[in-house]
Amino acid sequence: MAPRLLLGPRATGTAAADGVTATSTAAAMPLAAPFPDLGVPLSADDLRTTAYEVLVAASRATGAKPLTYIPQSTSASTASTSSATSSAATSTSTTSSSSLQRSLTSTAASKAKKALGLRSLASSRAAPPRRPASAADLVRVKLRVTEQADARIRRGLLRIAASQLGRRAESMILPLEFLRQCKASDFPDPQEYVAWQFRNLKLLETGLLVHPLVPLSKSDISAHRLLQIIHIAYERPLETGKDSESMQELSSAVKSLASRSLDGRSDECHWADGFPLNFHIYRMLVEACFESEDGAVVDEIDEVMGLLKKTWVILGINQMLHNLCFTWALFNHFAMLDQVDIELLSAAEKQLTEVVNDAKTTEDPDYCDILSSTLSSIMGWTEQRLLAYHETFSTSNIDSMHGIASIGVSAAKILAKDTSKEYRRRRKGETDVARGRIEAYIRSSIRTAFAQRMEEADSKRSSRNPVPVLSILAKDIGDLATKEKNMYSPILKKWHPFASGVAVTTLHSCFGNELKQFMDGLTKLTPDTAQVLNAADKLEKYLVKIAVEDSVDSDDGGKSLIRQMPPYEAENAITNLVKAWVKDRVDRLKGWVHRSLQQETWNPKANRQSFAPSSVEMLRIIDEILDAFFQLPIPMHSTTFPDLAAGIGRIIQYYVSKAKSCCGTRSTTIPQLPHLTRCDVGSKLFKKKEKPHVLMKRGSQVGSSTGNSASDLPELCVRINTLHYIQTELENLKKKAKTCLRNCESAQDGITDGLSINFELSQASCQDSIRQLCDTTAYKLVFNCLSHVLLDTLYVGGTSSNRVEPLLRELDSILRVISGIVHNGVRSRLITSLMKGSFDGFLLVLLAGGPTRAFTLQDSQIIENDFRDLRGLYFANGDGLPEEVIDKASLEVKSILPLLQTDTGILIQRFKQTISRCYESPAKSRFPMPAVPAQWSPDDPNTILRVLCYRNDEVSWMHKGDLTPGIGPQIRCF
Repeated sequence: MAPRLLLGPRATGTAAADGVTATSTAAAMPLAAPFPDLGVPLSADDLRTTAYEVLVAASRATGAKPLTYIPQSTSASTASTSSATSSAATSTSTTSSSSLQRSLTSTAASKAKKALGLRSLASSRAAPPRRPASAADLVRVKLRVTEQADARIRRGLLRIAASQLGRRAESMILPLEFLRQCKASDFPDPQEYVAWQFRNLKLLETGLLVHPLVPLSKSDISAHRLLQIIHIAYERPLETGKDSESMQELSSAVKSLASRSLDGRSDECHWADGFPLNFHIYRMLVEACFESEDGAVVDEIDEVMGLLKKTWVILGINQMLHNLCFTWALFNHFAMLDQVDIELLSAAEKQLTEVVNDAKTTEDPDYCDILSSTLSSIMGWTEQRLLAYHETFSTSNIDSMHGIASIGVSAAKILAKDTSKEYRRRRKGETDVARGRIEAYIRSSIRTAFAQRMEEADSKRSSRNPVPVLSILAKDIGDLATKEKNMYSPILKKWHPFASGVAVTTLHSCFGNELKQFMDGLTKLTPDTAQVLNAADKLEKYLVKIAVEDSVDSDDGGKSLIRQMPPYEAENAITNLVKAWVKDRVDRLKGWVHRSLQQETWNPKANRQSFAPSSVEMLRIIDEILDAFFQLPIPMHSTTFPDLAAGIGRIIQYYVSKAKSCCGTRSTTIPQLPHLTRCDVGSKLFKKKEKPHVLMKRGSQVGSSTGNSASDLPELCVRINTLHYIQTELENLKKKAKTCLRNCESAQDGITDGLSINFELSQASCQDSIRQLCDTTAYKLVFNCLSHVLLDTLYVGGTSSNRVEPLLRELDSILRVISGIVHNGVRSRLITSLMKGSFDGFLLVLLAGGPTRAFTLQDSQIIENDFRDLRGLYFANGDGLPEEVIDKASLEVKSILPLLQTDTGILIQRFKQTISRCYESPAKSRFPMPAVPAQWSPDDPNTILRVLCYRNDEVSWMHKGDLTPGIGPQIRCF
C-alpha cells in the first residue's frame, strides 16, 4: 500500500529542505528544492543515514538469504560491545546476501547508461581510484556512511530481525526498533549516541506527527503523548532499556499512531507515511547514482538502481515517482556542474520524456502535486536563463541551449496540462504552450539584451568618440539581430517557426521607442541628427529583411509580423529635414543676392576679369552649399538633390534676371518708322531755319539706368561678362554635382543624368540673357549712341556729302572698348550683334530715312561701296569676325541693294505684281497699305514701296497716283 502523498509548504530554511549536493565542489544547489519542508530540523546527514538504514533493511527483506553482518575492518570488530553479538556475527561471516555482496563487474555495457546516452567512465579514467567491492559498499560511500556506522546498523538490524521474526520490513517501525535494540555502549562517543537518538526521535515526529498518513485530530491522546515524550527526550536522553517506563510509553504511543490506516485495517504499521519524508529519504538514495567528484552518473548505475528499487515498498515509491526524482537529480547535477556536462543535460532531457508519458497516463492528485512542485523547480531554473538567454549562452556553451529549452518547454507543457483542459471547453484548440513560452523567452531576452546594449552604447560615447548614442546603438542592435538569427533562432525554431521574426520585431519596437523620443521635437538637420536617422533607416531595413525571410513560408507571408513593425519614418524625417535645410540655405542665399545686387556697380575695374564681384561671391556660396549638402550623412542624396538644384537654379535665374532687367530690350532701342514720304522733283530738301525731319527716336523707352551715351558700354560689358562667367561656372557645378552623386552610396545607375535639369535651365537662362544683353547693347550703341552719325547724318542732304566714314570711326572706337573689356568667350557674340545692329541701321536709313533723304539710281554705287566698307570694318583684314558670319549677317542688306539699282518703272510694275499677289483685289480696286515686314525683302510690297518713295527721279513722282488707288493718297509730300 503506497503512502498518501501529502504536500506541505515549500522548503525555506532547513538543511534537508535546502537539499544536499552530491559533489564536494558545489556549495549550494542551483535548483530550488522542489520538495516540501519537513517541518522538523533533520539534517542532510540525518537523512543520508536514514536512507542507508532503509536500504539495508529493504535488502534484508528481499534477499534470498538472511541479513548478516560482515566486518569491513578491525575497527569494525573492536566497535562491538557485546561478545555474544560479535561471536554471532563472526560465525556467519562466510555467508553474504546476494544483493549486497554481489561483486561489481565491468559496466561498460550498462543498459541504463545506454538508454540515457551516457558514456562509460571506466574506460576514460587514466588511473581509476579504488572502487568499492560491491554495489552496497558503493552506495554506502556515496551516502557517507562509515564502516563503523555500517557495522552498527547491521548489528541493529540483526537484533531487530531476531525480535521481529516473520515481520516484513515495510511493516516495521525502524526508528522505534533501533531505539529499542541499540544501546549507548554501541557507540564509541556518548555524544554520538545522543545525536543518533535525537535523529530517530525526529524521524518519528516527522513521520507520525508532522506528516501522518491519516490526519490527526486535535484530541488524539497518542499524538499529544508522543510529542510530550519526544520533547522530554530532547532535554535529557531517553532510557531505552527493556524495562524502561519511558521506552514503553514511547513504544505504546508510536504503535498507536502507526497502526492507523485509511481503510480501517490495523495489521500494518506505517512509521513514515508522510510523503515528503519518504521523498527526501529516497532523494538521498538517488544521489548515490552520481560520482562525488564530477557529478557524473556512476558506471555501476544498473546495480545501484537495482538496490534502490528494493526500497520502494518501504518508502511508497513507484516507477513514476522514481522517474520524476531521477529526472530532477540529473538536471540538478547538470546545473551544479556549471552546465558544462552536456551528457547529463541530454540524459535529463531523455528521462523527462518518461515523466511526460507518466503524466499523460495518471491523474493521481498526490503524484500531480509533487510533479508540479518538481517541474516548477526545473522550469524556474530554465526560465531564469532562457528569459535572458543572451547573457546565459554564448559560443562556448551554446550546445546546452537546446537541451535546457527542451526541458523547460516540456515542463511548461506538463504544468499547463490542467489549464489547457479547462480552457479547451471555451476554445476550439489547445493552447500552444511551447510556442508561447519560446516567444516569451525571445521577447524577454531581447529586451534585456537591448537594455544592456543601450548602457554599452552610452558608455562608448565620450569626448574622443562623439558619435551619437543612437547611432552606436543602431549598429549594436544590427549585430545583435545577426547574432540572434545565426546563433539562437536556429535552436528556438524547433518550437517557434518564426523565432527570428519575433526577435527582430521586438528589437524594432525597442529601438523604435528610443528613436521616437529622439525624433520628437526635431526642427533642423545636424550631422548628429542625420547620422542617427540614417542608422535607424538602415537598421529598420535590415530588421524587416530578416522578418520577411523568416516568415516567407507562413500562411500570410509574414504580414502579421510586418504589422508589428510600424515604420520608423526615418527616411521621411531625413527628407523633410533636408528640405528644410535646403530651404534655409536657399532663402539665405536669395536674401544675400538681393542685397548684393542693390549695391552692385558693374564696374569693369572691380576685378581683373571684369566680372561683377557679387557673381563671384554668389557662386562661391553655392559651391559651399553643395559641399555641405554632400557632406550630410544621409542615404538619399540623389532623391533630395533636385530640391537643392531647383533652389539654386531659381537663385541663379533671379540673379540673371536682375542683371539684365535694367538694360531694356532690342525692340525698345529701334526708333519708330516715319510716315512714307515723297519729294517733289526739283524741290529743296531742307528749308532754311526749318528743323529737319529725322527718324523718331525711342530714347524715352530705354531703361533710365543706362541712358543713351556710350559711357554705359563698360557697364553693359561687365553684365555680359558676368552672365558668361555664371554660365561657365554652372557647367563646373554640374560636373561637381554629378561626381558627388556618383560617389554617394545610394546613387543609382544613370540617376545623375536627370538631376542636372535645373542647372541646364539656369544655363539656358544665362545663354538667352547674354543674347538679349548683346542685342540690347548693340542696338543701343547703333540707334542711341551712334544716332548722330547714323540716323542724323548718314546720306542726309545727299549721298555724296555724308558718307559712312564717321560711322566707321565711331564703331571702331566702340570695338576697341569691347575688345578691352568683354571676355573672349562672349566677345564675338557681342560684336556680331553690333554688326547686325549696324547693318539694320544702315538699311533703316535707306528704307525709312525720313524726308531728308532721297536716292537716285546713280547713288546706288556709292551706297554699295559704303556698305562694303562697313562690312570690312568687322572683317578687319581677317582679324575680326569670320567671313561666313559677316556674309550671313549681310544677306538682308545685299538682297535690298539691287532694288536701288533697279529702274523706277520696273520697280512700279514689280510693286503692283507683289501687292496683287499678297491681297485679293477688293471692291473699287482699293488696296490696303502693305504692312511693314519683320525682315526687309525684295519681294515684299512694303519694301519695294519704300524704295520707290525714296527714289529721287521724275518717273516715280509722276506715277505716285498710279501706284494703286487708295495708297497714293496716303503718301505725304513735302
